[in-house]
Amino acid sequence: MISSTSNAQIKNIIQLQAKSKAREKQNCFIVEGIRMFMEVPATDIIKIYVAESFFVKSADNVKEKIKASEYEIVTDEVFKKISDTKTPQGIMVIVRRSETNLNDILENISEKSLFLILEDIQDPGNLGTILRTSEAGGVTGIIMSKNTVDIYNPKVVRSTMGSIFRVPFVYVDDLEIATKKLKENGVTIYAAHLKGKSNHFEKDYKKASAFMLGNEGNGLTDKLADKAQEYIRIPMLGEVESLNVANAATILIYEALRQKM
Repeated sequence: MISSTSNAQIKNIIQLQAKSKAREKQNCFIVEGIRMFMEVPATDIIKIYVAESFFVKSADNVKEKIKASEYEIVTDEVFKKISDTKTPQGIMVIVRRSETNLNDILENISEKSLFLILEDIQDPGNLGTILRTSEAGGVTGIIMSKNTVDIYNPKVVRSTMGSIFRVPFVYVDDLEIATKKLKENGVTIYAAHLKGKSNHFEKDYKKASAFMLGNEGNGLTDKLADKAQEYIRIPMLGEVESLNVANAATILIYEALRQKM
């Protein structure tokens, strides 16, 4: 049992929780909580850390999954130090990263495909919500700029509620090139933009489509937006100038789903 925060494993967990460079270097990330733990594919588990009191009280199915992999029991006090949540549930896992590459995404294009192209999204909660909604709405894949918040940030991971394990995603160095490749494969690109002259529900998304969504504060850059075939906008009443990017993504995804169904 680990009882000290000076333990090398504990120091490493703290680094993985706090620093994207550490997660990238070790090709892994942290998952916390019972539900998220049960969502992790067994083949992706590197090591499990369990608070002493949690291990004693855990349900049989949870304990069975813990014992099926390498695990370490830590004192409750140590677990509180390494947890990224205010009320730790008592279990966390170091998980192997398994990103899709752009070619994998392009190979899976079909007439009903729907993609998201995300430029420089910064808020972890927004990205996590977009991932979760993408799974619910049948999104084929998410393509993100390299300046988008780290999807393995603990706050993003929690917000996905497990969708991070099921929705294909990829970071690319150049969104313009990725957009060009989508177009070459028959995908129509729609930029969510305040300059859009057509409301989003006036367009046909029954065939392969992609929605571009931009940074929370600045929206899409003109350089990227100009690569879309169409500018669309979500109609808004009152004095509202823009919507939260996760809300906008939800509205667009579900309009596409409605049409495809």
